Amino acid sequence: MIILVTIVSATANILILLVFASAILSFFMDPFHPIRRGIDNIVEPLLAPIRRIVPLVGMLDFSPLVLIILIQVAERIILSILVR
Repeated sequence: MIILVTIVSATANILILLVFASAILSFFMDPFHPIRRGIDNIVEPLLAPIRRIVPLVGMLDFSPLVLIILIQVAERIILSILVR
């Protein structure tokens, strides 16, 4: 059971880190750079449905923030189910 909790927590933390890295790299790195493309290949399928719902506010995209919150909520729900 402890192994499953660790795996769920680690997966959530890695996804949050990738979303954060994708948002930061979008300011500095060329979209065709191999590292950015690799991260975007993981993150973009998760962000696409959120971007359809959450509109842009000026030039700000809040979809990474919404995704991070959703990942944290899902992690807490899964961990509470596993701990029971």
